[in-house]
Formats: sequence, C-alpha cells, structure tokens
Amino acid sequence: MAEKPGTLDLIEEITRKDGTKYFEIGNMVHNGRAELAAERGFITQVRILKLNIPHSQNVIKYEKYINDHYMMQDESMDHWEEWKKTPEMEKVVSDIMAENHVS
Repeated sequence: MAEKPGTLDLIEEITRKDGTKYFEIGNMVHNGRAELAAERGFITQVRILKLNIPHSQNVIKYEKYINDHYMMQDESMDHWEEWKKTPEMEKVVSDIMAENHVS
C-alpha cells in the first residue's frame, strides 16, 4: 500500500536519463527508491549530498507540499516519478539548499 513520503531530512542530486540533474529534498526511503530507479534505468544516478538537514521552516513547508501532493513509489515501480515543484516550491528548495550550504 502506498504511503506519504513523511519526514524529509536529506538532500539528493538526481541525474535524469537525458543527463540533466536536479536537487530533491527527500529521506532514506526516497533515496532507496531512487537507487532502485537507477538500477532499472529510469534515472541515471542519485547521490546524497547532505544527511540530517535541520527541520527548518522551509523544510516544513516543502514537506507539507510533498505529503499533500505525492505518495512514495513502491518497489514495483515501472517509472521514476519526479516530484514537480510549483514556482513557490522551487524557491523554497533553493532556500533549503542555501540554508544547508549546498549549491
């Protein structure tokens, strides 16, 4: 049964099949799903850039957005679901990256 992503506490860099990269605020379950997606060829690579990020107001805001709009993919996935961000959430993620000195 699919579940909400839950608490987000790490920063990942995900490389799409076309070679472009994006940053995601995730957790160990999300990272594990991304690793599985890479093994299955849905994405090229995932790297953890920072673990145990502070649960700032920006992280709380992004976490609420993700939990309201997405479910965690299960191990039977047949594609990679990138969490699409609104312009407001793009700014929040950018602020989280700055707070954590990751660019």
